[in-house]
Amino acid sequence: MAEEPIISVRNLTARYGEDVILEGVSLDVYGGEILAILGSSGCGKSTLLRHMVGLDRVSAGSVVIDGVDITTCRSQEYHRTLRKIGVLFQGSALFGSMTIGENVALPISEYAKLDKGPIGALVKMKLCAVGLDGYENHLPSEISGGMKKRAGLARSLALNPSILFLDEPTSGLDPIISAEIDGLIRRINQSLGTTMVIVTHDLGTIMHVADRSIMLDKSRKGIIAEGDPHELKRLSSNPIVRNFFLRQAREPTAESESRS
Repeated sequence: MAEEPIISVRNLTARYGEDVILEGVSLDVYGGEILAILGSSGCGKSTLLRHMVGLDRVSAGSVVIDGVDITTCRSQEYHRTLRKIGVLFQGSALFGSMTIGENVALPISEYAKLDKGPIGALVKMKLCAVGLDGYENHLPSEISGGMKKRAGLARSLALNPSILFLDEPTSGLDPIISAEIDGLIRRINQSLGTTMVIVTHDLGTIMHVADRSIMLDKSRKGIIAEGDPHELKRLSSNPIVRNFFLRQAREPTAESESRS
């Protein structure tokens, strides 16, 4: 893990209208790690992610990604920084009128000056990496929920980002498919060294995948705990943290157990 953070959030305040969702949030993300953002519904997990990637403008504070403060930089510099980032949205956000291959090709066509042949080869490579080889011509409506997550992940990897943001990557999936997605996330992290920020309330994903975690609380409008999730589960004296971790998690898979 790198000594200097690749992402630095300082005193971030997020509000929608008069409603303050987060106030004074500070955190660091280090190169090559998987950081999980935890908390109950409505605590601001997805809000924090959206502000970290610049989809929403901060009310106060800063977000520095690979040395660039995306809250104050010029538009051109922001878009250069965006090329280092991939985002998997909660609902996969695939375009229903486009094939899976066309969805994955979209960011490549937008940012890379390549002909159709090389783009097609890259699309096949990305789909193969997530176990969807041969599904280039399927529409999103023709594949399962788990496959949509994989397709969304393939699109987020299209430009070989060094940082991935994933919003609830296993939500709505059954435990077996969720465990498969967890394994895929871990393989990508280990094989490519990709830094990952994952928003999740899924204990299985948290315990099997995350190197470190932060927990948000709605009433505090910020972080109430930070550390290795296994240690937070065993050692935290905060009742909110303990109640969160004492829920029933998925049984660990053989792959996740081999990581311990």
